[in-house]
Formats: sequence, C-alpha cells, structure tokens
Amino acid sequence: MSQSEPKALAPAPASAGAGALATKKRKRHYSVLNRRDKVLLSLMVGVPLAVFLLLIWAMTLVSIVLSFTNWDGVNPIAFVGIDNYTQLFTTYPFFWPAVAHNIMWLLFFVCLATPMGILLAVLLDRPLRGSAVYQSIFFIPVVLSLAVVGFIWKLQYLPLAGNGFIDSAFVALGWMDPKHAVNWLGDPSINIWAVLVAASWRHVGYIMVLYLAGLKSVDPSLREAAAIDGANESQTFIHVVFPVMAPINVVIVVVTVIESLRAFDIAYIINHGKNGLELLSILITNSALSEAGLIGFGSAVAVILLTISLVPIVLYLSRVMRSESQ
Repeated sequence: MSQSEPKALAPAPASAGAGALATKKRKRHYSVLNRRDKVLLSLMVGVPLAVFLLLIWAMTLVSIVLSFTNWDGVNPIAFVGIDNYTQLFTTYPFFWPAVAHNIMWLLFFVCLATPMGILLAVLLDRPLRGSAVYQSIFFIPVVLSLAVVGFIWKLQYLPLAGNGFIDSAFVALGWMDPKHAVNWLGDPSINIWAVLVAASWRHVGYIMVLYLAGLKSVDPSLREAAAIDGANESQTFIHVVFPVMAPINVVIVVVTVIESLRAFDIAYIINHGKNGLELLSILITNSALSEAGLIGFGSAVAVILLTISLVPIVLYLSRVMRSESQ
C-alpha cells in the first residue's frame, strides 16, 4: 500500500447519550390499561375486598372477643373470661345434644346421601335417553333455598288430621293404622331422622352435579384401556375412574362436612331447632335472639363452630397447595 492512500477509518463509537437512550427505551414498560382503567379496576377489586374484610373477618374477630363477655346488646360489656365456654361444656343442657345431632347429620350425609349422589352421577353419565331431563329433575331441589325445602317437607310430615302426604299415603297403602299415625316432627326420637331425609333430598342433587362434572372430564381412553384388559364397569370405576377423580373426591368430602356443620334452615323452619332438633348453628341464633339477649354466650358457640369448620378447610387447602408445589 502506498503512503499516499488514506487509511481506512475505524467506525466511530456510539455516543454515551445514545446508549443511555436505548437502555431507557428497553426498560420502558407499556401497559394496555390507561389511568381510568386502573381506577375502575382498583374500585372493582378494592370495594368487594373491603366489604369482605368488614363483614367477614372483622365480624369474626368481634365474635371472638364477645365470646368472653356476657353482653346482652344493651347494657355495658362485661368480660367474664372463659365462663361461657365452661358453661357450654359442663352445665348447658343443649350443647352436647347439638354436637351429637351435627355428627349424625355428617354421618348420614357421608354414608347415605353422598354415595347416592355419586351413584346417580355414574348412572346419568351413561349415554341414556333423556339424561338431561333426569339431571334437571334431580337438580331442582338444589335450586330451592333450604328454607323452602323445610316448608315443603313440613307439609309432607303433617299428621294425618292435617292431610299430611306421607301419613295419608301410608294409610292408603295399608302400611299404617290410622289410629297409630306417626308424629314425624313432634316425636324427638324420630324427628331428626325425618329432617335428615329432607336435607338429603337436596344434598343428593348437589353431589350428583359435582360428580357428574368430574366424570365428564375423565379421559375416555382410560375406560377403553380397562375394557380391553377385561375389567367390567364396576372394576373400571373402582380401580380406574375413582382414583383419577381424587381432586373431586376431596372437594365432595369438604362440601359434605361443611354442609353438615352449617345445617340450620330446615330444622329452624320446622320447630326452631327444639325438641330433638338442636344444632350448633341454631343454638347461636336462639341464644342471641332470646329474651335474655345472650350475645356473648351465642358468640362462644359460634367460635366453637368456627373452630370445627376450619379443620376440613385447612386440610383441603393444605392438600391443594401441596399438589400445586409438586
């Protein structure tokens, strides 16, 4: 190369200002929400959250505090320590019968109502003509409120003199002597069972819908593989379908336990939860609304019921979080 030829110039380095500007552009975040959208979103989330915290958690904390008082709603609050709990566990005559009735409610749902709902779901999951009609028929009680269900079954259980459907049907079929008609709701030895039948009428349809939705999500290839291996329908359900539906089974167990603990409407509509129909939830209402205004005493019952209800909820949430972490 001759000395007269100019040397190739090296590319000029980018300026510091241009590099900083490029970095700033890369770090800039763009949002699809403008300021108005963010305000609306904050209101839509914040207002329900505030109401939830105020009406649920704040009232729960207030109930816990009131459970250590004998406040009647009018006179000044007087703290009595654990006297309300001591009275509940030792001298109050309706507490342990109420606990026993809630346990009976749970066992009846677990042993009869829930398996019957699962059986209906399995039957209606088949390619059956009119399956949608049958599903609607069994689901109708779920749409009704428990108070309406209580009124309906109270009419069914009326005595023979009041043209009760059950007694009239039994007499017409020759299954009952008119002189020895059963007092379904007045006899404390049998009225709890009559109410459990009424409650199960609704619970069966609820479980059927939950389980039917789970059955629709089962991979059909699993059943086809079981059929190829020679398994019949019962073996396929027990060994293939039921284990696959473990998440739904857990949900059904939790729902059944909670429904048993929160039982209130049907028993209260029939006879205000007295004369053999005592339940923990009804004790809360009867104590708080009594003439004495035992709000502190009713709050103690509510705290006990809350503590019992938290057990299945905590077990369910722990299972969900453990499965998500795996």
